[in-house]
Amino acid sequence: MLVLIIDDDPELCSLLGEFLRREGFEVEFAHDGNKGFEAAVSGRPSIVVLDVMMPGADGFTVLKRIREKSRVPVLMLTARGEDVDRIVGLEMGADDYLAKPFNPRELSARLRAILRRLEADPEPAQETLTVNGVTLDSATRAVTCDGHGVDLTTYEFDILRQLMRAAGRVLSRDDLMEHLYQRKATPFDRSIDVHMSHLRRKLETSRTLIKTIRGVGYQFLRSPHDEGLA
Repeated sequence: MLVLIIDDDPELCSLLGEFLRREGFEVEFAHDGNKGFEAAVSGRPSIVVLDVMMPGADGFTVLKRIREKSRVPVLMLTARGEDVDRIVGLEMGADDYLAKPFNPRELSARLRAILRRLEADPEPAQETLTVNGVTLDSATRAVTCDGHGVDLTTYEFDILRQLMRAAGRVLSRDDLMEHLYQRKATPFDRSIDVHMSHLRRKLETSRTLIKTIRGVGYQFLRSPHDEGLA
């Protein structure tokens, strides 16, 4: 598993490289955004660790360019306390984020969790779900809503699949966090909330499809008649 680290701090890169190699990863580095982009879309990395603050092209610019070319998983490194950076990164298609400073063991755990989820997908390859005007095809990872194609990120697609499979039932934030990230939600982790907000914005052009059950979780409505029920 090749990890590409895009970060302009040579000392941090050296420390992370040493640790991750001991953990069994291969590691490559790019110290500016433009070189990082070229390496990220080359097809070689299994996963990318991308710092937000860099010379040449910042992390958000690089992420946007990567997502135009590739679905390679990306973990963003953000400054501690910068919630806006984390939310923007998720909105733009990052798979997860980690605030600096961090424990390298936490980085390793996050990388393995992302790769496990992507590589060991237990879902039936030919599964097709149709609920309340939304159709999801697992084989092609295509989604349509009322006959119109909807472009979703990897995590948005996987959250929608979980919700549609449980249509009519409520899934908690912990259920979704454990499925996607192999960890429980914390009070300050807004990953699921951000993905859910974007799913709603992309799908709910004319009616409610995903209902928030306050203090419990989320429910995908089986029909328009369910909107007033909970």
